[in-house]
Amino acid sequence: MKISNEVQYALKNNIPVVALESTIISHGMPYPKNVETALLVEKTIRDNGAIPATIGIIDGEAIVGMNPEEIEEFGKRKGIKKVSRRDLPIVYAKKLWGATTVAATMILAAQAGIEIFVTGGIGGAHRKANETFDISADLEELGKTNVSVVSAGVKAILDLKLTLEILETKGVPVLSYQTDEFADFYTRHSGIKMENVVNTPLEVAQIIKAKRGNHLDGGVLIANPIPEEDEMDPTIINNAIEVALANAEKDGISGKDITPYLLKTIVELTNGDSLESNIKLVLNNAKLGAKIAKELTRL
Repeated sequence: MKISNEVQYALKNNIPVVALESTIISHGMPYPKNVETALLVEKTIRDNGAIPATIGIIDGEAIVGMNPEEIEEFGKRKGIKKVSRRDLPIVYAKKLWGATTVAATMILAAQAGIEIFVTGGIGGAHRKANETFDISADLEELGKTNVSVVSAGVKAILDLKLTLEILETKGVPVLSYQTDEFADFYTRHSGIKMENVVNTPLEVAQIIKAKRGNHLDGGVLIANPIPEEDEMDPTIINNAIEVALANAEKDGISGKDITPYLLKTIVELTNGDSLESNIKLVLNNAKLGAKIAKELTRL
């Protein structure tokens, strides 16, 4: 593993660090919007007092703290493999380029000693998962890997209730930031009431510290709703999701290809509005993640 000098220095000197994934660059958005967003997320983290550590795999080597040139290459290079836990040894051995999902980013962040990780939305149980068993490895990782994840809930194309049930089974604390309703990615209102509401970055940091201090393995999910001014009309986005799901079924798309396919289709169906909302919610998560990381270093 190659950890950038800046990230190494920060970790040694108790300076807050925030991990970032690379799948959002290579598979989540078109070029050059993906690179612009990745660099803007890094800037947002810096502006809020922390050091960003974008994680990816280049020629079989895990990179923690990619530089702007590497991020640029991730944004425009074709054929980068989407990497979860199962793919890591293959990508390492074959010396491939790999974009880390939430699960793989959590693994590498934990190995580097980074507690806070910011993403858009985690993976989870797909709709009809009770028939297809299509459930993201992100949930397994949250159950066992010691990294706290800030996200706008789970990706909107998923079954939210089933995903939350699985997280409960795996013993993952789900903290809802400043609202008693679970964040619904593109919108603030899922209709799912949350038990554990937190109102400040300090409160989140104290819960993470208590979990680590008492040797309770596994992640923490901090559900941070999209800002009100950036959320989408629920009718428009839900209709787009339904059409995208029907198209995926008709085209026989499944497995790890389904999420990029659905997100791309939804962007097309909403004339780019969903992409703009996606960018806004990631930036919002970056701001909160940096503040939590800062509070953790003070505790």
